[in-house]
Amino acid sequence: MELFDALNATAHWRSASPAQEAEAVLAQAFAHGSGVFASATSGMSDFMRGGGDSSGSERVTPENSLKNMAILRCVSLISESIGMLPLNLMERGEAKAHATGHPLYKVLKQRPNEFQGAYKFKSTMQLRALIHGNAYARVIWRGNTVVRLIPLDSKKVEPKMNDDFTVRYEYQTPGGGKVTLKARDILHIADLADDEYGLVGMSRVKKAEQSISLAFQAEKAAGRVFKNGVLAGGALSYPKKLDEQQIKNIRDSLEERYAGVQNSHKWMVLEDGIKAEKWANSAQDSQLHESRNHQTEEIARAFGVPRPLLMMDDTSWGSGIEQLGIFFIAYGLQHWFEIWEDAIENTLLSEQERDSYEVKFNPHALMRGTLKDQSEFFAKALGSGGSQPYMTGNEVRDKLDMPKSDEPAADSLQSPIMRNTNVPAPTT
Repeated sequence: MELFDALNATAHWRSASPAQEAEAVLAQAFAHGSGVFASATSGMSDFMRGGGDSSGSERVTPENSLKNMAILRCVSLISESIGMLPLNLMERGEAKAHATGHPLYKVLKQRPNEFQGAYKFKSTMQLRALIHGNAYARVIWRGNTVVRLIPLDSKKVEPKMNDDFTVRYEYQTPGGGKVTLKARDILHIADLADDEYGLVGMSRVKKAEQSISLAFQAEKAAGRVFKNGVLAGGALSYPKKLDEQQIKNIRDSLEERYAGVQNSHKWMVLEDGIKAEKWANSAQDSQLHESRNHQTEEIARAFGVPRPLLMMDDTSWGSGIEQLGIFFIAYGLQHWFEIWEDAIENTLLSEQERDSYEVKFNPHALMRGTLKDQSEFFAKALGSGGSQPYMTGNEVRDKLDMPKSDEPAADSLQSPIMRNTNVPAPTT
């Protein structure tokens, strides 16, 4: 501060403004250093004077944003859901069979690289896509076969458009060098993009920076209340002045007879005109609580997660939770399914292979209802009630992770009821 005060004191005879003089001094000072600060930014003097942002908002980065419990819940819920759902390479056509013979099937389904399983790889990539807007994985090829997918730091990869409208990726190596990679060498999972070519995904954390900053400030305000505020539930008033020993006796008696869970809801006996006064929550405390809830709602909107899945509402649990799960899949996960499927097909499959194969998430693991709901669904699928069956017994067993039956009827679409109906009665 002394530096800027000195500059301001002599600024009346200088042609430049105090801020400009400060910038010049800073630039000259940094130029004689290591070279990292050789060019002073336009906001340097403002930052050193008052911290940069005049609104006093908390500085939000993708890394520290996860300290907010609402963001951590949203990000972990989406990332873990993507991680645990099966991602399959399927054959196109009526068969819709798993392409187990294709090398990419095992890379996606079992082992993307030497140090991660499929769950860890997908959840890590999804986490980075949510907070940074982009997730990148280095594609290791052996000829025309994908053998490994290695996650890269999102902050060290920069996609750029070439003059011929092909894409290249510039990656900063751990050693400080820079490597240029072709589009086929990078699996790019990108969120919604608002740049010129729709190439770079936008970070939801940065777009919701103001709301996240307010959530940080509300959390700090609550912390100050618990640290410095008076949290007593009430007071005892006495018409006469009490000495220190009397006050100690009353306090010890209260703690012994009425403190703790075991003494909850007991009636107090007060003597000599002592009155108990209960303190209600102030309007300021209620406003702080409402503000924190509102910021949680704002963060939930940014990530497309329903409030009850953030553990905020008690009234939505029960029969409505199934619909909330369907809502979350439809509006919180489905677009991520499409992003993953498009990126993998366009990067890891050749043009000829895209005609024969497709990549599909299987969201049914998140949509399983209660055992009663499942039994009713599968009963109808097998033709219960006289309806036309549309699943075989073995298909139902596969959905329930049960071994395949060797019975010939288990692979037939004819309902067991219809089979019994069509059997002629034994003759005597």
